[in-house]
Amino acid sequence: MDEIVLIVAVLAGAGAAGTAMYFQGRRTERRFAEIASRAAAELGERMMVDVQQRATLESREEVVRARDRLEAEIRQRRADIDGRAADVERRERQAEVRRDDLAAREQGLEGLEREMRARLEQVAGLSAGEAKQELLRRYEDEARSEAAAMGRELRELAKRDADREAKKIVALAIQRIAADQTVESTVAAVALPSDEMKGRIIGREGRNIRAFEAATGVDVIIDDTPDTVVVSCFDPIRREVGRLALGYLIADGRIHPGRIEEVVKKSQDEVDAGLVEAGELAAYETGIHGLHPEMIKLVGRMKYRTSYGQNILAHSKEVAWLAGIMAGELKLDTQLAKRGGLLHDVGKVLTHEHEGTHVQLGVEMATRYGEHAVVINCIAAHHDDVPHESPISVLVQAADGISGARPGARREAFETYVKRLTQLEQIAAEFPGVEKVFAIQAGREVRVVVAPGSMDDGQAGCLSEQIARRIERDLQYPGQIKVVVIRETRAVDFAR
Repeated sequence: MDEIVLIVAVLAGAGAAGTAMYFQGRRTERRFAEIASRAAAELGERMMVDVQQRATLESREEVVRARDRLEAEIRQRRADIDGRAADVERRERQAEVRRDDLAAREQGLEGLEREMRARLEQVAGLSAGEAKQELLRRYEDEARSEAAAMGRELRELAKRDADREAKKIVALAIQRIAADQTVESTVAAVALPSDEMKGRIIGREGRNIRAFEAATGVDVIIDDTPDTVVVSCFDPIRREVGRLALGYLIADGRIHPGRIEEVVKKSQDEVDAGLVEAGELAAYETGIHGLHPEMIKLVGRMKYRTSYGQNILAHSKEVAWLAGIMAGELKLDTQLAKRGGLLHDVGKVLTHEHEGTHVQLGVEMATRYGEHAVVINCIAAHHDDVPHESPISVLVQAADGISGARPGARREAFETYVKRLTQLEQIAAEFPGVEKVFAIQAGREVRVVVAPGSMDDGQAGCLSEQIARRIERDLQYPGQIKVVVIRETRAVDFAR
């Protein structure tokens, strides 16, 4: 037991001693660690100071080296600039020398030019201004010739296909029209059953014929012509009323002033009804609908009017048909074309009653009765009084020219015809370079012979166009006039 206690006591003492030694070792270790940490911190601080000092030294050395390089580069550039400045000064001195040389040469050239100009003026006999004008004139002539040639080529190129198509359309329209034309005059003959009727028409002391002429406004011509009495009047409607009334009186046999007034009124009503019927028939034949009643009356009155011997109603219907056919070929409004063609000369039935041209009166009537703007322009532009505003008005004008220009359609007084031919030749003869002028084909063509040395082919083409425009401006004529300019050179010699 004691041994156990002893062992335990020994063990306890050993344990206490070991524990004491353990704790003593831990304290020693902590002390050594603190010392080592302080030593490491001091070493780190010294190292940081050394690194900073070395970095400062290196940066100072780098700054010094950079400053040395910059100073060297500045010295090099300053040397280059000085060299370039010297080079520029040298070149400026050379340029000034050349400038002086050029100025001297220029003065010499000016003197030479004055000398040459004087010699040229002496040789040519022209001053500088005259020579310049001559040169400009030549350039102008050359430019005009070139422009004329170019214009001719362009016109030929444009007309090459256009003429073919236009001729096709016009020919087709003409082929489909077969209009009969009758030439009317200012007199109408009335057949009598016997010469004894002439005395009854005259009446006692001429009272019957005076009453008849007063009621109708016509002249009754009774001469030696057997079984015939002539009714004369410039107004075709009054003439028709007189012809009908005289025929009724002759058929009835009762001729006295009271009966004359009754028959004349009946004839007037019949003619008025005939005017409406003729207007409605013309509208029906041309396929035109919706005409104002007053316009229908005006269209009917065209039946008794003529222009150059051509019946206006027949002419207007023909123009309507032609314009409608051409409009159909061109995919335009055929109704408007026909309407414009039928009404284009409607003003001619009013010219003896109102002031103004037939174009102005026609436009006024068409506007008053609510016609379409295209139709009004067809009336206004068919003699080029105003510009064409639609292709339809151009077609109506073309159809009007076709209807009036075809052979046999119109006639005119001999004096007017001769006067027009004389004016035609005079207009063409006024242009420079023209030697001879011939109006042929009843005034449908004028041939102009020019001096070959006065113009070239291009100028001849321009001359034909100028003459055509002058004729359009100064002359009134039916249809169209062809202008042909002839320029030829003939060389003649004799073999002996």
